[in-house]
Amino acid sequence: MQVDNLNSVLFAGQKKAILALEDGTIFHGISIGYQDIDTNFSVGEVVFNTAMTGYQEILSDPSYCEQIVTLTYPHIGNTGCNSADNESDKTYVKGLIIKDLPKLASSWRMQESLEEYLQKNKIMAIANLDTRELTKILRTKGALNGCIMNQNIDEKLALQKAKEFEGLNNLDLAIKVTCDKPYQWQQGEFDLTSNQFAESNTRKFKVVCYDYGVKHNILRILSSLNCELHVVSADTDVQTVLDMKPDGVFLSNGPGDPAACDYAIENVNALLNTKIPVFGICLGHQILALASGAKTEKMKFGHHGANHPVQDLQTKEVMITSQNHGFAVSEDDIPDTLQITHKSLFDGSVQAIRRTDCFAYSFQGHPEASPGPHDAKKIFMPFIEKMQENANA
Repeated sequence: MQVDNLNSVLFAGQKKAILALEDGTIFHGISIGYQDIDTNFSVGEVVFNTAMTGYQEILSDPSYCEQIVTLTYPHIGNTGCNSADNESDKTYVKGLIIKDLPKLASSWRMQESLEEYLQKNKIMAIANLDTRELTKILRTKGALNGCIMNQNIDEKLALQKAKEFEGLNNLDLAIKVTCDKPYQWQQGEFDLTSNQFAESNTRKFKVVCYDYGVKHNILRILSSLNCELHVVSADTDVQTVLDMKPDGVFLSNGPGDPAACDYAIENVNALLNTKIPVFGICLGHQILALASGAKTEKMKFGHHGANHPVQDLQTKEVMITSQNHGFAVSEDDIPDTLQITHKSLFDGSVQAIRRTDCFAYSFQGHPEASPGPHDAKKIFMPFIEKMQENANA
């Protein structure tokens, strides 16, 4: 199926681009991102994100590794980009799809345009594309493999490349995006008044963070809550972590199939036999569930956005949350040692769990609000309060 772009007029300097989906659909648009002389295409799993803001945070989130992101909000790029809003030191996203790229970007924090950011970070992107039609296809058929091609366009070749992509099932991507060596994190949360990040001098709790693709703002929030953060790679053995004598262990967000991270599941299983508090977010949430005997499953099109309602099953309170995940904890065969505490009001999927026999809990969404609302920020507090309780004891 051919889908023409909404505005087919090419201006001076603009080049054509296409998006080919594995189901045979071809979208036409213009190239606005990176153009490689040697490689004229990029392949990945095509997903859609419904957030209205935070496009730079989305592009720099390691959880989008091997994915091409469609932003459903029509005008993307009108506030530009800046170094402070990056959520990692490197981008892993395989492509960006938008409807309109504004001719003018304006913000007092802007350092470069979105197009300049895409080119600098070698991200292929396509604009002037009917993102409403594309989203309808993804909602109906589920996430599809796709190929962006922006030079020497060959529709048959692009379709072939999309079909050849193996997808994310059984794919361990945490090991691809994790840090090369351990490091200590110092930076606190961003202060809009001073236009810089706060530095916390109080370090009450020693926390080891397993980096499965951690977002910087998660680390900033933990730092602002008086945590001395030691970040280690995804495959660091548990004894090395225990030798650091942490007050708590944090399991970060990240990309890929959690069931493929057998080393992480084994490490967390061992941690649960200690008295050390454990807290996980996103992929860390799924790994905690697997280490506890639960199962995970691939979702039809995942949750990607900043407007997802999540309900606390005990208090019935509803939080509007930021989400980014394509796998979820299965509600089938939940072990007795695990309790489901929160669910999505969109589709009823599991959003949070806690262990009943030790202090370990996790949350599926992204409570760090980059991008997204701040409702779920309190999810961090039980972890902090438990470490304080242990310190007092």
